[in-house]
Amino acid sequence: QVQLVESGGGLVQAGGSLKLSCAASGRTFSTYAMAWFRRAPGKEREFVAAIRRSIGRLYYADSVKGRFTISRDNAKNTVYLQMNSLKPEDTAVYYCSSRDRSGGYYYSDEDEYDYWGQGTQVTVSS
Repeated sequence: QVQLVESGGGLVQAGGSLKLSCAASGRTFSTYAMAWFRRAPGKEREFVAAIRRSIGRLYYADSVKGRFTISRDNAKNTVYLQMNSLKPEDTAVYYCSSRDRSGGYYYSDEDEYDYWGQGTQVTVSS
């Protein structure tokens, strides 16, 4: 089992920045990839960004490309999401997730991930 705890959410004005953290504990040695998803009010949960743990390959949703950066510190078992140039439409609960299974997978599909955090609220005011 892997436990994920997100932090760093909050209220920020449009154009501002926030950095989310996701600390993993438990059986983290088997983690293959980690990702961030978000759920805005009244909407389905959507993919934001993903990173392959060993090789650091990155994936982004088009809506955040160029503004958000995902990174990881394997020594600390932590993945980050640096969010710049925030927009009101980025307001959502942000969830961290991880995947144990190796090999090819659809990184933007939430069903591909095995563990989830409780989420952290990000609110961007206009």
